[in-house]
Amino acid sequence: MEVIKGNGIILREIVEQDWNDIHTYAALPEVSRFQSWGPNTEEETKAFVKQILNEAKVQPRLRYAYAIIEKENSTMIGSCELNIRDIPNRIGEVAYIIHPAYWRKGYATEAAKQMIEFGFGTFNLHRIFATCDTRNIASAKVLGKIGMTLEGRMREDLLIKDGWRDSYLYSVLDHEWKAR
Repeated sequence: MEVIKGNGIILREIVEQDWNDIHTYAALPEVSRFQSWGPNTEEETKAFVKQILNEAKVQPRLRYAYAIIEKENSTMIGSCELNIRDIPNRIGEVAYIIHPAYWRKGYATEAAKQMIEFGFGTFNLHRIFATCDTRNIASAKVLGKIGMTLEGRMREDLLIKDGWRDSYLYSVLDHEWKAR
């Protein structure tokens, strides 16, 4: 099992038993506020984990989903992903989600950095992007802090619970990442 060690966190691939820890945050309205999913029922969280496990078996593998484990307490505090979106053009997407009890502690920043490093280092990607709801100030700050460039605003690109969502599009290129 792939493990990525950071300063305050350890990333390891999600396993079936993680569904309960994932559910502790996926069931919270504030966590899914800017998403098309949630708050999750137990069945929805179990289905999410099953989907991750199934996609990990697909070849070529395109989705890498990791549990974010706080080193200090060995507690699962969230998850993050690298998704390969375009193999010939070497493009990936990163995403992360953190339990609200661990917000504003730098864990999302560290996890996103690790996923970008994983994408460039392991898969030789050329471009990695991320999106966030334009109202999600905290996530936009994380993406800027880790060195991603705001490319622009995508208008009404995702239907969520309260209507169409505008999203910010951020990206970083391999040579920018290496030069930082």
